[in-house]
Amino acid sequence: MSTPRSVPDARSAPPAQPESGGERAVSPLVETILLVAITVLLAATVASTMGSLSVESGSSATAAIEFEVDADRNELVFVHAGGDALDVRDLTLEVTVDGEPLAHQPSVPFVGATGFRGSPSGPFNAASDPSWTVGERARIRLAATNSPALAEGDVVRVRLSDADGTVARVVAEVCR
Repeated sequence: MSTPRSVPDARSAPPAQPESGGERAVSPLVETILLVAITVLLAATVASTMGSLSVESGSSATAAIEFEVDADRNELVFVHAGGDALDVRDLTLEVTVDGEPLAHQPSVPFVGATGFRGSPSGPFNAASDPSWTVGERARIRLAATNSPALAEGDVVRVRLSDADGTVARVVAEVCR
């Protein structure tokens, strides 16, 4: 004796399901991977062009500083990008080029100093407000008498510190 089986009516059968997501799942995955790769590439490009953004602890003050080197003008450019306002009278800058300290270090703020061309701009200038706040730019031009000279491919590192310790460290590669 056989057991009766019910045969589903085609009108009541559930719609067919795709097997395992197959080709449909691959496209969004590839797009996501490409988007992440492009984002990482852009971030690396911006970081190598603009220098570094650094927030250090060890000091009571912390600041994010953007840094770049303008090789054509022999100039170091700093932008206060975030964090505490800094009194530049309390700061010291230690600059190295490919690991070698500059012969004449910038004593900020200043107006005319050995090893530097003219006066710096922004809060590094002794005639300016010594409070360096977010968004402000400071520039220092190296004189030909300061060594080592900047050359394409050199890595310039600057440590900004106060009496309590390091406020920020920044790095940029010299590009022409």
